[in-house]
Amino acid sequence: MTLTSREITSQPAIWREALAGHSERATALLTLPGSRILVLGCGTSAFVAESFAALRESAGFGETDAAYASEPWPWRNYDAVIVLSRSGTTTEAIDALDRVPAGVRTIVVTGVADSPLADRADDVLLLDFADEESVVQTRFPTTFLLLARAAFGEDVSALPDEAEKALGRPLDIDVAAFSHFVYLGSGWTYGLAQEAALKIREAAQAWAESYPLLDYRHGPLAVADSRSLVWIIGRVERSLVADIESTGATVVSGVGDPLVELADAQRLAVAIAELRGLDPDSPRNLTRSIVLS
Repeated sequence: MTLTSREITSQPAIWREALAGHSERATALLTLPGSRILVLGCGTSAFVAESFAALRESAGFGETDAAYASEPWPWRNYDAVIVLSRSGTTTEAIDALDRVPAGVRTIVVTGVADSPLADRADDVLLLDFADEESVVQTRFPTTFLLLARAAFGEDVSALPDEAEKALGRPLDIDVAAFSHFVYLGSGWTYGLAQEAALKIREAAQAWAESYPLLDYRHGPLAVADSRSLVWIIGRVERSLVADIESTGATVVSGVGDPLVELADAQRLAVAIAELRGLDPDSPRNLTRSIVLS
């Protein structure tokens, strides 16, 4: 069993620890009722930022924008900026935080307390118990989103048990039957779809795409065939499923909580990597944190 596999299956226990000991601080730092917030991240953290922004705004806590820390972003008189970085050392994230105007509250969510980002922030949501050794992130982003959903008023108390059951079952996907993997999501689950596809690209060097649910008809559907696996996370549109299946592709329509589905998607990435003889913990050309000279 690879390190990534152990970190994936550890998620139910990590989620329980998060809810038991970190919900109060997460609520204080992530809700900020009425505040206009910008959330920044790179890679996985950028996709998680998109999901977080959709969740917070739909929960009624205030305008929330998400952006890539590595890309220029317009300033809109934000009250606070949240930067997501597992390592706390990502150069673009540090540079982005340094560009925040004086007087704007800065909050860093990280797994490392004594990191450059943590040192620069006004407040830190420390998730060191969810940190991981693998280059490929799994439990850190899901733990953050679990805490965010709890902070926004969702009852997520049953999710650790649901995840434990799901991760204890066989994946039930013939990995060798597919060469093309697509994830679709809607609303906050589009960020999850992007993250699920990234896991396959990172860990398995395989062809993986992600799209907003209903936009899949608008061009990308042309690529689907019998070697395609299309996984819908969250809301399902039955007419779209029929259109996808008419290409010969296999559709997986999620029936569980989207966050649990993401954990299952992580398992699929590891399974593809192992089939290809790859180490999912040490992807080609990647490091745990992008630190630029």
